[in-house]
Amino acid sequence: MSDKQNNNPLHGITLEALLTELVRHYGWPQLGQLVKIRCFNREPSIKSSLTFLRRTPWAREQVEALYLQLVRPKPASRHPGSAAPRVLFARKAVD
Repeated sequence: MSDKQNNNPLHGITLEALLTELVRHYGWPQLGQLVKIRCFNREPSIKSSLTFLRRTPWAREQVEALYLQLVRPKPASRHPGSAAPRVLFARKAVD
């Protein structure tokens, strides 16, 4: 039997643990700015957010991507103090 989860960086992490860590790190206001979904901006709670994320694949994907950016080790910069700007979920420019 092969383990199909070997390459899944989220294997073993519950959605609740992932969301709790994001809220601890960013707080609800900043999380609501980074991932624009109503349950993060209006009377946010872990319970309501989990319900929404379990039913809405596109929102869950955005939250999981943000979590992976948070926990993945950052590559060392060649020049100390010259960190590249981070852009999360940038929108395409409209001509």
